Amino acid sequence: MELAHSLLLNEEALAQITEAKRPVFIFEWLRFLDKVLVAANKTDVKEKQKKLVEQLTGLISSSPGPPTRKLLAKNLAALYSIGDTFTVFQTLDKCNDIIRNKDDTAAYLPTKLAAVACVGAFYEKMGRMLGSAFPETVNNLLKSLKSAESQGRSEILMSLQKVLSGLGGAAASSHRDIYKNARSLLTDRSMAVRCAVAKCLLELQNEAVFMWTAELENIATLCFKALENSNYGVRVAVSKLLGTVMATALMPKQATVMRQNVKRATFDEVLELMATGFLRGGSGFLKSGGEMLKVGGSVNREVRVGVTQAYVVFVTTLGGQWLERSFATFLSHVLDLVSHPRATQTHVEAVYSRRCVSFILRATVGSLLGEKAQIAAAKEICQAIGKQMKAVEAVVNDTSGENKSGAADIAASQHVMVCALQELGSLVQSLNATASPLIQEASIGLLEIVTSVLLHPSMAARLAAAWCLRCVAVALPFQLTPFLDRCAERLNNLKTSPEAVSGYSFAMAALLGGVHQCPLGIPHAKGKMVVSIAEDLLRTAAQNSRLSLQRTQAGWLLLGALMTLGPSVVRYHLPKMLLLWRNVFPRSLKELEAEKARGDSFTWQVTLEGRAGALCAMRSFVAHCPELLTEDVIRKLMTPIECAMTMMSHIPSVIKAHGAHLKASAAMVRLRLYDILALLPPKTYEGSFNALLRELVAEFTLTDNSANTTTSLLRSLCHYDDSVLLGSWLQETDHKSIEDQLQPNSASGSGALEHDPSSIYLRIPAGEAVPGPLPLGVSVIDASVALFGVVFPHVSYKHRLQMLDHFAECVKQAKGVRQQAVQLNIFTAVLSALKGLAENKSTLGPEEVRKSALTLVMGALDNPNPILRCAAGEALGRMAQVVGEATFIARMAQYSFDKLKSARDVVSRTGHSLALGCLHRYVGGIGSGQHLKTSVSILLALAQDGTSPEVQTWSLHSLALIVDSSGPMYRGYVEPTLSLVLTLLLTVPPSHTEVHQCLGRCLGAIITTVGPELQGNGATISTIRSSCLVGCAITQDHSDSLVQAAAISCLQQLHMFAPRHVNLSSLVPSLCVHLCSSHLLLRRAAVACLRQLAQREAAEVCEYAMSLAKNAGDKESSSANVNPFAPGVSSRSDIHCRHQGVNITETGLEGLLFGMLDRETDRKLCSDIHDTLGHMLSSLAVEKLSHWLMLCKDVLAASSDMSTATLLSSGKDEESEKKDEMDDDTMFTTLGEEDKSKPFVAPRWATRVFAADCLCRIINLCENADQAHFDLALARSAKLRNPTNDLLVLHLSDLIRMAFMAATDHSNQLRMAGLQALEDIIKKFASVPEPEFPGHVILEQYQANVGAALRPAFSQDTPSDIIAKACQVYVVAMNIKKEAESKPKRAIKNTDDDDDDYGTIDELPPDSLITLVQPELPTLSRLWLAALKDYALLTLPAEFSSQLPPDGGAFYTPETIDTARLHYRNSWAPILHAVALWLNSTGFTCSESTEAAAISGLQKRSTSISLNQASGAVGSAKSLPDINKDRMHLILGVSIQFLCSPRPEEPIEHVTACLQALHTLLDSPYARVHIAEDQLIGVELLSVLHRLLLTWNPSSVQLLVTGVVQQIVRAAQDYLQEKRNTLNEDDMEKEACTVLGEGGDSGGLIPGKSLVFATMELLMFILVRHMPHLSTKVSDSPSHIATKTRLSEESARLVAATVTILSDLPSLCSPAGCMTILPTILFLIARILKDTAIKSADNQVPPPVSAALQGIKSIVTLSMAKTEAGVQKQWTALIRSTLACILEYSQPEDSVPTPDEVSMLTAIALFLWSASSEIIGVQSLQNGCMNRFKNALNSCDPWVQAKCYQLLLSVFQHSNRALSTPYIHSLAPIVVEKLKAVERNRPASNIELLAVQEGIKVLETLVALGEEQNRVQLLALLVPTLISYLLDENSIASATSASKDLHEFALQNLMHIGPLYPHAFKTVMGAAPELKVRLETAVRASQASKAKAAARQPAPAIHSAPTIKLKTSFF
Repeated sequence: MELAHSLLLNEEALAQITEAKRPVFIFEWLRFLDKVLVAANKTDVKEKQKKLVEQLTGLISSSPGPPTRKLLAKNLAALYSIGDTFTVFQTLDKCNDIIRNKDDTAAYLPTKLAAVACVGAFYEKMGRMLGSAFPETVNNLLKSLKSAESQGRSEILMSLQKVLSGLGGAAASSHRDIYKNARSLLTDRSMAVRCAVAKCLLELQNEAVFMWTAELENIATLCFKALENSNYGVRVAVSKLLGTVMATALMPKQATVMRQNVKRATFDEVLELMATGFLRGGSGFLKSGGEMLKVGGSVNREVRVGVTQAYVVFVTTLGGQWLERSFATFLSHVLDLVSHPRATQTHVEAVYSRRCVSFILRATVGSLLGEKAQIAAAKEICQAIGKQMKAVEAVVNDTSGENKSGAADIAASQHVMVCALQELGSLVQSLNATASPLIQEASIGLLEIVTSVLLHPSMAARLAAAWCLRCVAVALPFQLTPFLDRCAERLNNLKTSPEAVSGYSFAMAALLGGVHQCPLGIPHAKGKMVVSIAEDLLRTAAQNSRLSLQRTQAGWLLLGALMTLGPSVVRYHLPKMLLLWRNVFPRSLKELEAEKARGDSFTWQVTLEGRAGALCAMRSFVAHCPELLTEDVIRKLMTPIECAMTMMSHIPSVIKAHGAHLKASAAMVRLRLYDILALLPPKTYEGSFNALLRELVAEFTLTDNSANTTTSLLRSLCHYDDSVLLGSWLQETDHKSIEDQLQPNSASGSGALEHDPSSIYLRIPAGEAVPGPLPLGVSVIDASVALFGVVFPHVSYKHRLQMLDHFAECVKQAKGVRQQAVQLNIFTAVLSALKGLAENKSTLGPEEVRKSALTLVMGALDNPNPILRCAAGEALGRMAQVVGEATFIARMAQYSFDKLKSARDVVSRTGHSLALGCLHRYVGGIGSGQHLKTSVSILLALAQDGTSPEVQTWSLHSLALIVDSSGPMYRGYVEPTLSLVLTLLLTVPPSHTEVHQCLGRCLGAIITTVGPELQGNGATISTIRSSCLVGCAITQDHSDSLVQAAAISCLQQLHMFAPRHVNLSSLVPSLCVHLCSSHLLLRRAAVACLRQLAQREAAEVCEYAMSLAKNAGDKESSSANVNPFAPGVSSRSDIHCRHQGVNITETGLEGLLFGMLDRETDRKLCSDIHDTLGHMLSSLAVEKLSHWLMLCKDVLAASSDMSTATLLSSGKDEESEKKDEMDDDTMFTTLGEEDKSKPFVAPRWATRVFAADCLCRIINLCENADQAHFDLALARSAKLRNPTNDLLVLHLSDLIRMAFMAATDHSNQLRMAGLQALEDIIKKFASVPEPEFPGHVILEQYQANVGAALRPAFSQDTPSDIIAKACQVYVVAMNIKKEAESKPKRAIKNTDDDDDDYGTIDELPPDSLITLVQPELPTLSRLWLAALKDYALLTLPAEFSSQLPPDGGAFYTPETIDTARLHYRNSWAPILHAVALWLNSTGFTCSESTEAAAISGLQKRSTSISLNQASGAVGSAKSLPDINKDRMHLILGVSIQFLCSPRPEEPIEHVTACLQALHTLLDSPYARVHIAEDQLIGVELLSVLHRLLLTWNPSSVQLLVTGVVQQIVRAAQDYLQEKRNTLNEDDMEKEACTVLGEGGDSGGLIPGKSLVFATMELLMFILVRHMPHLSTKVSDSPSHIATKTRLSEESARLVAATVTILSDLPSLCSPAGCMTILPTILFLIARILKDTAIKSADNQVPPPVSAALQGIKSIVTLSMAKTEAGVQKQWTALIRSTLACILEYSQPEDSVPTPDEVSMLTAIALFLWSASSEIIGVQSLQNGCMNRFKNALNSCDPWVQAKCYQLLLSVFQHSNRALSTPYIHSLAPIVVEKLKAVERNRPASNIELLAVQEGIKVLETLVALGEEQNRVQLLALLVPTLISYLLDENSIASATSASKDLHEFALQNLMHIGPLYPHAFKTVMGAAPELKVRLETAVRASQASKAKAAARQPAPAIHSAPTIKLKTSFF
């Protein structure tokens, strides 16, 4: 293939390859040329042009295939337009000669076609340059058109179209010739030719004025004729032609009008013409209206469907604004269509016409109008309905009978009503909450008008009105309950009118059915109301025969609708329902028999209707309340059901007796029975199988049915992939709802509400706008088939055989059409049964059953009806799956092989080839491996049968199935299959689209089979890959949308396996073009592919899409529509296509996708668009922030336009102005312009909601990307560094503006999304400071905006979910405001608080939330407690449900339990916290009665009663202690229950709120006593907290847990202390007092009962989690790596907290108990001290160290240890060993970080200070301690020295001389030495100075401690040292500040000592005169300097330095 990539064709390479591969080689070269010509250098091209032209023209005569000729023509034309043009006429002549050639053989045809294609391409590319030669060319083409066969005809027509488009107006002279010749071909046999003519004429009408003036009627007639017997493609093309011509006739293009003076058609004429087609079909054209009314001959359905599409094209071409202006006229015209007698000859025809009219309205009003215009349209529709209704009322009230045609009018009006009401409903539903003005404006009166139709005499109209009401209620849920009440009230008032009973019950049922779509549901009392109304109707039905039928139907309908509310409502009414159901049917067989003899035809009708209704309600019950279906209930239900089954056999005799009009009612009973049985487990009714199966089989074999009704289920039971054979892909087009009418099965597409009123309350099947149950006859057969499938797997083999034989017999008996119908039904049933068997994993049965089944199936494989063949193939596959035996499968395969080898007829070849495919599909590659080779060879042979496209289609389809199911086993056949696929792609005419679709399927399957191998570089793989790419290129270029869709999915597969080889630069632009295709499947495929590409390479995708936008700007607009022949571009006008086509503007692909969201209604498509945008957003939004924010902003900006809500009021005067305008030419010019500038409607609400969600996602993405997005200072500096930097915080005002727009919209969903966005913005930007105003946050400037966004949410009529959301946002905002305002006022507090943190009352600014809450607290607290109690009850497990209060709780009723649980689960935590805060501040002191007074005025409903339920008898109020006890139990219960096992998905806020609540609660004295009194509560709580720690890691949770534990321990301490105190007061003997506490005498702690044990377990867990080496188990395990990292700040806080609690524990124990726990505690404290006391640079003491030191102090000073004789010895040993440990730990080692000597010394000093000398006076310990002090004194770190002096001071001053003396003796000399040395080495820094000062203090203390007689010696040490520190006058000037300070310090001390010890001082001074001199000099100098500068005295500053405050707290 690489050799083909050269500018000239490589002829040598071509000669070397085999004949078969040459076409592929040539095609590949042409593909390369196509890409390269555009990009190549012009001079290069000109050099080689001659040779190129030769090669290309040579190819014309080498009979190229369709794709090759297309490319060839394109390249030749491109070559001439780029290079020189002088030989173009020669080439043109050559082509013309070939076209003239008389050779008609098949071999010469491709050459002719290639020449034709070249001519077309020349003119399209060069247009008027070739103008001189054009008459000859056109004549030439037209001549050969007459004699050409179909392929030639369509090719010539396509060329003519290109000639016309290239020449434009210049071809005027040939226009009429072309028109004359082409027009007759519109009714050609070949559908492809019809399409080509339509497109050719479409091009012609651009310039040929006569087409839409003189010839207008003829064109219309022609189009109607062309639509007869057409296929989908023709309908699309012809409707496009018809619609466009009609639109042009009404509004010609400006230029053509200027050239010729034209008489324009009027609006009425155009509509009249269109209506003719709709009502008459193409059978002949009658101008006079009179004859039209003569009924006779049915309308051709294809014509009607085609004209329907033409109406849509017509309106779309004229544009949205035109529709807005002339909507009233258009609406009345369209509604008139459906009231015309010709449109409604039979009921099914009427339904079809209605569907067509609804389609026209939906496709125009629904997509062309913006939301404002839609509201105006809805008004118009209301008026139309009102007008109709007035006319109907006039007829109904006209008793005189003058109006003879009245009845006919009413019958016609019902269809108008249905269309109008359905469109109104759809409009309101699509507008959703934006439609609220329609309801609120009294002048429109929508509700009055719609409810008035509920009294229409026709049932269809009443149902449509009910449906419309349901739509309104779903769109505006706050209307739901008022509607229900209103209908109930009217129903009661108008009980005597049959229409009212029927209409209002329909409306109520519809509303109940809509409840599940409303987020907030309805009040549960409404359920009771509905039941009572229904009961009343059923009870009174018999009283009045005029109303019996309506009342019966209405009663059951309401009960059926009630069931949709679900088990929570139905549960309470179930006993009553079961009773009602039982009473409808006779109790016994005897009664059944007796019944037959009684009654007349009317009573029978009522009875049957009643029973059908009851069964229908049962079915609704089983479907919607599966939870209530217990064994018992099913048994009770079976009684009436079995009775109904028995009754079935009696009915024929009743019908015989009373007339055939009962048939319908009887059929209804059967339908309902089958429906409910299909939902119940077959085991429950296996006793009645025989009778039931007889009924079912009779039903679908049409035994008692003279009509040939067929089931509609066959398509859905066949495999989805077979759509290409069944044509069911039409289900996937935009025209689905009307194309359904043309399907072959009975009444297809004629679904309507009146066929089954119960569908008004059922859920709508996905993808349908309005429920459309099929007519009763079809529905019954459908239901019987479905039930047959459910029952069959449970039937005995004997019966299976009987039935299968019976089926064969039935088929034999029937003849002709009836046989087809019977066979279709039987096959559907068999398929249904086989599917049931497969799902139940059961087998078909023994040999004879299989044989019978096989005979039945094989017989149908060669049935002429393709649908039956398809079903037979499917059945065969399913049988193979169910039987699952290799021999059976082999037999079936062999049978088909033999057939295929011998058969020559198309039918059996297609049937058996599909059979092979289905076999493989259902047994997979493994099961059918041995047949693979034969199957493939046979199918490959069949696929080459060029004579029959049908055989090719079926065999290729089967081949694709085999490739798919064989997987890797197929690898060996890939090459031959691929080469066949390529050959066929290059040769099969494009008009055989089905063949091409199957080729696309095969290609996709092959790519999947080769799979990841495609990435390889081997020779074979490269060949396979390039073949696949060529195949994709050919299918991509095909004109059929489905083939293009297949190509896209192939490329998508390729991209998945070998992404490098898929060229995105060409793929992405083509996908963007397809996004605007008119074919849904193609749009779906394009979006699905984009979704996959965006997942991996979003940036590239967007870039290539933008390149498309740039190119579109360069070329002129004519080529914007890439391929004018794609059957695509239908239902939207050319203007539209250009706008939509490649309308990628500066917003790029993202903008286009957002635009699509407004137009698309297909669920799958929209979800793919959402995903694609999501992928693009996640990978691009952070880099291209402004771009994405602008996108969202543009979409959301539509909200602000809309919110003006001033509706378009069309007054009379406006109308008249418009009439005048119509004649003005100006209007047309303006219209065209506007249309171009504003092709789109403003984004609809759903798109805006999506944009708001995108906004939230962008904020989250930025949060994960970079902190600078949320820091204004950082962002600004980044922006300065690099202006392209784009950071979120710089767009804050935009974010707030967008959230504001969304939050204040009409649409509730958008308001929710906007509030969510606002909350996100506030949370994320809460702490961002405002750099210009320190101390303020950036959000403060937006306070007003946030307030304005929230205000509307608190208005009267806002739905409660929005109010709740707004409250949430408000609380978040207030919290942040609170934090911002209180920041300067307090130290940073851990702001981990929950939303309702009222705890910090004292620190709050005055305007915070607390001021709002304070006055309401009495009420609130009571409600909170009630809510908590509800929550506690609702969380009880199911087995305690009997304990729930029978009439509900404070905030829920028994019916709402299920829905309420969710709300409670989401909101209990903040409530719990709030209650705890309240109880802590005031709650335990005030009783309930005082609150009751406060609340009584506020409480409505039962709240106040249910709140008091706790108090048992309401009379006797409980005492305060009891109430408090209840409250404690409630809070502790709720907390423990939750903390036991919080679900992992529980938000962490709930856990923290719960722990904070416990903490707060335990602050109050009452709670402390409560928890300490009953020790087990504490233990339980601790073990629950321990469990919580095991599952929840965050340190915030752990910190809170330690806080709660500390509270529990403190509570126990207080309680114990209290007990000890009372005992001491009672002065009992001391013994008893000391035994108090855990451990008693023995010292044993019982796990599970001991609080201390539980606490230690929990604390130990925390410690080991943060310091794993504490646990020997952990440190000994091999996986443990001994790393000693510094603890993080949070861990340090946690460890500190645990140590504090640990050191509190001994106080809870008796002395013996202490001895049990102390070893552990002391060990832990010592180890923690060792591990955390690590020297740090700033000498900070970490929290764990200070906690450990504090702990040591509190343990060593325990009072009882000293007094208690029994434990003295143990105690001494413990303290000694602890000290020894600490001494050992403080030994400096090499390996570990340097220990912090200060902390260790402090610990040692604590021991010395607190313990008695007997304990610590041991020699070895003493030496150790002294060593540590010596080391510290000799330390080179002055800070350590200073601290050491301080600690020594405290040791020297110890009251116990025995302890301090050894230390003084040992350490004092070192101190003196140290201080003496200072003279030589004066301090250089403040810390060194500090050390000296502390040392001097020690000496001074020693002087003070010494006895009088030693005083002189001591002073002799101190005074000279101090004097040595003084400086002389010279050196003082140059000294450092520290040195000067030392001088001052020494001087002051000397002045202080002198007076203290006068005698000793004199002695010392006298002994050393030089000292005296220095001192005196210094004193003098000092006084002089004081006098000089009294102001500058720095000395005292040192004294107040607070550096050493840290340790003093320990002494």
